[in-house]
Amino acid sequence: MIRAAHRLDGAVLQMVLDQPKGNVLDAAMIAAISGTLQREVRPRTRLLVFEGAGENFCYGASIEEHQAEQAAAMLATFHGLFRQLAELAIPSCAVVRGQCLGGGLELAAWCTWIVATPDARLGQPEIQLAVFPPMASVLLPWRVGGQLAMDLCISGKVLAAEEAHCLGLINAVEENPEAWWTALVENRLAKTSASSLRFAERAVRVQLMGQLSQGLPALERLYLDELMKTHDANEGVAAFLERRRPNYSDS
Repeated sequence: MIRAAHRLDGAVLQMVLDQPKGNVLDAAMIAAISGTLQREVRPRTRLLVFEGAGENFCYGASIEEHQAEQAAAMLATFHGLFRQLAELAIPSCAVVRGQCLGGGLELAAWCTWIVATPDARLGQPEIQLAVFPPMASVLLPWRVGGQLAMDLCISGKVLAAEEAHCLGLINAVEENPEAWWTALVENRLAKTSASSLRFAERAVRVQLMGQLSQGLPALERLYLDELMKTHDANEGVAAFLERRRPNYSDS
């Protein structure tokens, strides 16, 4: 489910999400990522690299786990991964090919850098299921500003790689992403202290950490205690799973 390798003399921990065909971030996948981080991170690790096996980075979180009876556990598990990454405070890079949607974009947007291939498409389409993305609602305004964050989360639009680059969501569009992050490590990260890089990560994310500790729990309550009590949120998820058009009541 996760293929991990230490690269560049141990400076890089490369993790490949390998759950065909969409590398969905279900509870098992998240547990595999978390376990890999616990086992494989070393003091000299300077960069975490996340990428997806096959043609796509990640279709997003499991829709089945968005159902009302599973939603609380889903959010706890998913958001727990981000809290783990925050505690590690290791610079990270998402290598995005193909689809990078929903929870997949949240994972990518957490990373210090995002490098995408020209075929990449990135978006937060949760609103199409009549739900919203709590983590993206905290993370994207911090990363790219409120205007783009609102557009992505409220319209559910999907951006092509070049547009995402122009808007500042991703750092580079490259045919060979590995060469990009290899150069980053060799020319920059390998020439400084691994421990100091972690302090720099913590420092630059201090505002985001405040949102994680205060804003994210409030959004979790909004999602679980209010949104998931509505007809339309449950209808949107059910319609997707049943492969039919949703019948919204606007309530």
